[in-house]
Amino acid sequence: MKALSVHQPWASQIAAGSKTIETRTWPTSYRGDLLIVSTMSPKIMGCPLGQALCIVRLVDSRPMTLDDELAARCRWFNGAFAWVLDDLRPIVPFRVKGQLGIYDVPLEDE
Repeated sequence: MKALSVHQPWASQIAAGSKTIETRTWPTSYRGDLLIVSTMSPKIMGCPLGQALCIVRLVDSRPMTLDDELAARCRWFNGAFAWVLDDLRPIVPFRVKGQLGIYDVPLEDE
């Protein structure tokens, strides 16, 4: 499965459904399911680190606008791309070694 590493607290916000846009400095042509993986830092009390937290569907990647700030849980910045997430599916968290970019994580039922 394709995966994306996200820093805390944003990874947990995606898993909770309160963050529906992930911001990146690069666009992607990929569309489809993404396993959201929390990075190992920063350490924030109560936020899991180095774990797959949920599955979402990436439905769009476009330049970020000021209107995206609430859904992205961050301010607009020059060069930001809004990765629009939909179809949140909770999972039982499990350990994953994160990587840069979109990467593959083998799942047992694949």
